Amino acid sequence: MEQLIPVINKLQDVFNTVGTEAVQLPQIVVVGTQSSGKSSVLEGIVGRDFLPRGPGIVTRRPLILQLVYSPSRWKKTRKSESDGSGDESPDLEEAEPEEWGKFSHIKDKKFADFYEIRDEIERETERLTGHNKGISSEPIILRVYSPKVVNLTLVDLPGITKVPVGDQPLDIENQMRNLVLQYIRNPNSIILAVTPANTDMATSESIKIAKEVDPDGNRTIAVCTKLDLMDPGTDALDILYGRVVPVKLGIIGVVNRSQLDINNRK
Repeated sequence: MEQLIPVINKLQDVFNTVGTEAVQLPQIVVVGTQSSGKSSVLEGIVGRDFLPRGPGIVTRRPLILQLVYSPSRWKKTRKSESDGSGDESPDLEEAEPEEWGKFSHIKDKKFADFYEIRDEIERETERLTGHNKGISSEPIILRVYSPKVVNLTLVDLPGITKVPVGDQPLDIENQMRNLVLQYIRNPNSIILAVTPANTDMATSESIKIAKEVDPDGNRTIAVCTKLDLMDPGTDALDILYGRVVPVKLGIIGVVNRSQLDINNRK
């Protein structure tokens, strides 16, 4: 499977360019309500801050995130003095940044600064959706190369919401729902259902919609975010062990960074 990931990434690029869904490719789809902590989960996987943040709905287009393991590359720069063995050893210098990103809509530019990646996601989102909370089903494709990731394809979707704001249509709930279903219906998708711990797990929108397409739970993993914000007296183990809502493949607990930590880039 490891060798297939680069091929899958190229196929995704082609299919999104021509607008076809004829082949359903393997991917991990992250689903959750607005402000559920999806961004923190994704950034935790990548190990970098690069997703737009702010109040209200921030993710307004699907983001297809292709992670590619890439070892550090080095180049010979000059000959150093002999090390005593009779051979001269070349000094090595890093040839390119260890971690960098590339967008499918900008062919010739590498982004070594992940805050520039965030800015570009915002610009490309607003290009199609405007500045007033509009949404679009057309994905942004970002490929991240790093020695700290494994080869994976993830999809970050707009948060499930019920009340339209700004330029959003009155049927925003149905549009969001259909967009989520479009990705998680793919039988080759693993569903990462994100639910904050300070809400009732039994009414989780992400788990509810995942069960519609995966009733047996064979490809759904639950992620319980914001464990540090649980109500006093609530037992986190009841949730994580599936005593409240059983999840066949398990429930992963996450403590999110505070807004202060995010602002201080911790």
